[in-house]
This record gives sequence, C-alpha cells and structure tokens, in this order.
Amino acid sequence: MADYSLPQGSLFLGFDSSTQSLKATVLDANLNIVAQEIVNFDSELPHYKTKDGVYRDPSVNGRIVSPTIMWVEALDLILQRLKSELDFSKIIAVSGSGQQHGSVYWKRGSSGILSSLDPKKPLVDQLGDAFSVKESPIWMDSSTTEQCKAIEKGVGGAMELSNLTGSRAHERYTGPQIRRIYETQPEAYQDTERISLVSSFMASLLIGSYACIDHTDGAGMNLMDIKERAWSKKALEVTAPGLEEKLGKLAPAYAVAGLIASYFLERYQFDKNCLIVQWSGDNPNSLAGLTLNSPGDLAISLGTSDTVFGITTEHKACLEGHVFPNPVDVKGYMVMLCYKNGSLTREDIRNKCADKSWDVFNTFLQQSEPLNGGKLGFYYKDHEIIPPLPVGFHRYVLENFNGLTLEGVKECEVAEFDAPSEVRALVEGQFLSMRAHAERFGMPSPPKRIIATGGASANNSILSSIASIFGCNVYKVQSSDSASMGAALRAAHGWLCDKNGNFVPISSMYMDKLEMTSLNCKLAAPAGDQQLVSKYALLMKKRVEIENRLVEKLGRL
Repeated sequence: MADYSLPQGSLFLGFDSSTQSLKATVLDANLNIVAQEIVNFDSELPHYKTKDGVYRDPSVNGRIVSPTIMWVEALDLILQRLKSELDFSKIIAVSGSGQQHGSVYWKRGSSGILSSLDPKKPLVDQLGDAFSVKESPIWMDSSTTEQCKAIEKGVGGAMELSNLTGSRAHERYTGPQIRRIYETQPEAYQDTERISLVSSFMASLLIGSYACIDHTDGAGMNLMDIKERAWSKKALEVTAPGLEEKLGKLAPAYAVAGLIASYFLERYQFDKNCLIVQWSGDNPNSLAGLTLNSPGDLAISLGTSDTVFGITTEHKACLEGHVFPNPVDVKGYMVMLCYKNGSLTREDIRNKCADKSWDVFNTFLQQSEPLNGGKLGFYYKDHEIIPPLPVGFHRYVLENFNGLTLEGVKECEVAEFDAPSEVRALVEGQFLSMRAHAERFGMPSPPKRIIATGGASANNSILSSIASIFGCNVYKVQSSDSASMGAALRAAHGWLCDKNGNFVPISSMYMDKLEMTSLNCKLAAPAGDQQLVSKYALLMKKRVEIENRLVEKLGRL
C-alpha cells in the first residue's frame, strides 16, 4: 500500500505573489499553519510608488502594469522575516501562487545572471537589468482590445479559440499582451529570450534557471491547447513570431521544477534537497487550499479581483468564463468567472459613503432591507471583465417591484442613492451578477455549498448576502489567504508525488483527518430563506436585462 504520510518535523512553504502583496504560509506535516507573513508593496516598498501594487498609465487607456523588479525585492524581504521565525533547513518543499495572466520578459543573456547569483548581495541589486520590458502587464490591464479581436479572427472566431484554449480572447490574457508588446515594442520583443508568467517567474528565481509554465496557469494565456495540454501551433502563429522558443516547455502543476538554488542555500540556509514544486495561478492555488473536490461546490474569492470557481470533468467551450486544467487532478478541469471590480471598488464606495469605515459600511448593510427596495447598481471603478463594460457607475430604481412578479415593473435611472442603499446595491449587485453568470456558464444552481475566501470573506455581513442570494450555506476556512495556503499544500503534494514516482490524489494527504488541519472549513452563514431566494431570482432577471442593454450600448468587445 502506498505511503501518503509526510515526514514528521518537516515544513512546507507556500507563497502568493498577488497584485498588492507577497504573502507566505508555512504548513507542518499535519497540515496545520505554523507561520504566515506578508509584504505589502505600497507601504513596505514605497520607493516604487505603486498604488494598490500597480501603475495606471494615464496616456494609454486601460494600461495597468507593475514594476517587475518590485516582486524580486519582495521575495528577499519576506524570506528575511520568515527566517527569524523558522528553521529553514526543515522546509522540504516550496511552491507558490502568482496573480494569473501577468507576464515577465527576460532579456537575452539573463539566464546567465539567474544561474550565478551572489548570495552576499540581495536579488534586487543583481537582476535590475535582466528584463527587456521593465513593467509587467498584469491581469487588470485592458489595453489589448484590438489584439484580442485579431487573435480571435486569426483562429476562426471567439468560440473556436474558447474550444481550443479554454477561453475566448480576453484583454488581460497573456497572448494578447504578448502580441501588443510585439506590435508596440518590437525591439524589446526581439531582445526577449524567455517570457514567464508571474508564477513561473517566481519559481525561476528559486531554482536559478527558467522554470516551466504549468498546465493550469498556462491555460490563462490563450496559447495552450487545453485538451492536449501543449502549446497550440495555431494560437502561437496568430500571436507573435518565434513565440514557442520564448515560452519554453509546459509541465503539470504537481511536477518538481527543480532543487532550490545555491543562492538560497547560502543566504537563508535552506536544505540542499529542498524541492521547488511548479508554481501556478492564484485561483488554482485557492482551489487546492479550499479542498474543493465536489462538482456541486462553488468557491467565491473576494480579493482585488472577485472570482467564482468550481470543478468539472469536461471542457465545454463558452464565450464567457474560463476553463483551466484542475491543478490537483490529472484529468479534470477548473471553471471560473472573474470580476475586475472587487475589493478596490468596495473600498472606494466605503470611503465615499461610509466614512472610510468597514464598521459603518456593515451597519449600512444591516440597516438596509434585502432586495434594497428595488434599487440596482453597477459599479465599475475599472474596465470590467464580466460584463465587458468600461469605467462607469449606473444606478436604477425599479418602480412597482414587489419580488413576486416583474409585471408592471419599470426601471428608472437615477444619479445617486442614499448611503445605506448605495452600500447594499454594491454588495447585492456583485452577487446577483455572479449567480446569473454562474448559472449561464453551467455551474451548479443552487450549489451544495459555497466556500468563501479572500480578504472580504472575513466580513460576515457580506457572507450573509451571498447565502441569501445563492440560497445555500456559506463556509470559510481558517485562513482568508487560501492562495498561499493552497501553495503550501501543493508543495507537500508535489513532494509526495515525487517520492512515490507518480501522481497521487491530493485528498490522500488529508482524507479522514480534514477537521484536524488548517484546511477545515466552518459554517459562516446559513442558507437564506427560500422565499427571499426566489425574490432575488426575479431581481437577478431584471438586472440581467439592464446589463444586456448596457453591453449593447457601451460594451468593449
């Protein structure tokens, strides 16, 4: 019988290189959290002058980037902090999570710099000149509308691209971003020897050579044949010339990327046998950290972006939403919807309407009635993904709405709501949209349960709204940072697969003992009253009608 136990006394380190911060979680052999750390980019690396971890380019509509070297400096900083808490020689495997779709452009000759790093000097002092493009396009960017159209046309249409790669062309996806760099910065593209995702970039730092892109994060590029789990010649050809050589090879998410580089052995005293397991995207790592393994379950992640995701056994082409290979299952898939206007938009409304206080925000949410008296709001601080609408705020009052019928209901656009109504319209609007698009995408309705994660999952008032709108119980795990926790779990899983010489089911590590680990989830908000759920279904239907008209009038794609 296979041995699925982890060595007692060993530790597993997981990172999450996200939009606004670099986080770390360390699990022990019993899968309990023993340490967590965070580096916030804006406040702790202020010399980069980012806001919310990014630069918004005022001269190019929709261009949003991050300084690549900032992520490098953050890695040394977080390791210095962790070293004061941990014996690094006990860490036997490391993995990580990167914000999906973001890309890094290594200059010709950089592999030599990467393989000969001096442990006496910080990484930031040695890699400053390693990139042909200094600012990495990230998932928030929406400057590639024309490139998306060209790529879809080149492969035979949006549905054909979705069938081939798992998604139609999306502005934040890496393929359109690469094409834009090839078109607008041809010399930089020519001078690029390797293109990494944020996930494979961070893994490359840790192994001292170029790490592969994993199958799951690779599916967020519009470049990989999702059924074959190999680069699509057709997609590569319509994106940029000579691209396959610049991308390198693909690898399964559970594979070992390499041993930890000598830089980290000497500078931080890691063990020389410490494995670096393939990094993957943040949402796939969250799927692992939430132990999502039933097709009837959904997860909702409430972070800088808001996402809804679940698992399925088959890939069905669709014009909205995304399909990725499941990061912890060799055959299944992960399905996902992504919203750009998440925590930053909630903070914006909090600051304008609730005295910059979450307590006031929650009081307003509790004071206002469910269904909000028929008030509906659409809040887009940034260009939205679902639906594809530009920056703007749209508010409507539904006259004669009683929650029983839409007969005689008329919507009237208004300039503003009172503060409590504004807060409720923001919260309800996001989850009504999620429910509508999840149902349209074929996700379970109602779900058996929802597991909430991300920063806003700590807010029980918000979780209660999710339970009322979706009509199911909402749970949450011990740590709101499921991405770095999932990465630590995947580090252990990759180590176990390597020890056994083949893939082993990730559930074998926690089967029959989940409640004794930090992965266990607890009920946070019980399912809403079924009559209220039905009323929300009517409100949702009306919201979709208004949304469709907005897309016809203002939609970007």
